[in-house]
Amino acid sequence: MKCEIKSPKCKQKSIALGGLFDLDHLEEAISIAEQRMAEPGFWDDTVAAQKVINENNVNKEAYDQFHELAEALEELDVMLEMLQEEPDESMEVELVDGIKQLTEKMGVYELAMLLDEPYDHNNAILELHPGAGGTESQDWGSMLLRMYQRWADKQGFQVEMLDYLAGDEAGIKSVTLLIKGHNAYGYLKSEKGVHRLVRISPFDSANRRHTSFCSVDVMPELDATIDIEINTDDLKIDTYRASGAGGQHINKTESAVRITHIPTNTVVASQAQRSQLKNREQAMGMLKAKLYQLEVEKQEQEAAALRGEQMEIGWGSQIRSYVFHPYSMVKDHRTNYETGNVQAVMDGDLDGFIDAYLKRKLTNE
Repeated sequence: MKCEIKSPKCKQKSIALGGLFDLDHLEEAISIAEQRMAEPGFWDDTVAAQKVINENNVNKEAYDQFHELAEALEELDVMLEMLQEEPDESMEVELVDGIKQLTEKMGVYELAMLLDEPYDHNNAILELHPGAGGTESQDWGSMLLRMYQRWADKQGFQVEMLDYLAGDEAGIKSVTLLIKGHNAYGYLKSEKGVHRLVRISPFDSANRRHTSFCSVDVMPELDATIDIEINTDDLKIDTYRASGAGGQHINKTESAVRITHIPTNTVVASQAQRSQLKNREQAMGMLKAKLYQLEVEKQEQEAAALRGEQMEIGWGSQIRSYVFHPYSMVKDHRTNYETGNVQAVMDGDLDGFIDAYLKRKLTNE
């Protein structure tokens, strides 16, 4: 009896992945970068040299991974041909398992290939700011903080808390995280916007249903090669004592730094380091990232206006709703992706939402 398993669906997926980028162009880019790296004086500008190396490593990884997937697919095809000639139950189980694993790997690779915008590969700076609503909203902010920390842990990313302001009774007033890892910004940019919670508040003795909001801002961490001019006369710099989660003091001196960019009313703060100088450097880096992001958003709004599109800005433009009561559901309003497993999402299972957001690029092109 012939094996009834048909040619793996991942074969069509492999062809589609090959179309996401020009393999010949990628090979050429790797060759050019390696020639530059071999030139005398390559290390004269260490920052620029490191950027070339980092970009080349990303290109080589993408190139190598594609060929690894292609080789795995060829092996599955050979196994399928053998099964069609002579059925074998154990080999059939191995083939089915291999197809499943390869399909999952191709899905991950496909998403990584969609991260081709500037700074997608960078670390991410993520800020949480609860809206009006006191303790209830501040508690919602702490729930999102835990969610993103859990997500980062699952990705193998490092999380550094740059600034933390505790809530009056519970939760947070604001938090800034630096999430370190390849493609951290590319994935987390999907989280930028207002997140809405509907639940029976544990802080309401009457057990009434409450709606809370928290804004999530995401920016790429920029390296020294990005030149953003900042007039020092436009800055207001304050120092204060640092305190961490739970209110414990990290430092008894005024090592924490808050910088306000007066023209745009942009505020950043850092208290992660014990040194005021290092916190100031960290805060300036965050300010550059924010000002860069503001400029990008301005250009996007101008382009949208020329196209006649309406772009909502502000608290009314929530991107995602988390409903705990009267039913369980998390829904993204941009992609319509939804799940009823609220607990899994709050435990950091955001991949479905991130996947749906990035795959919009395929349908919009």
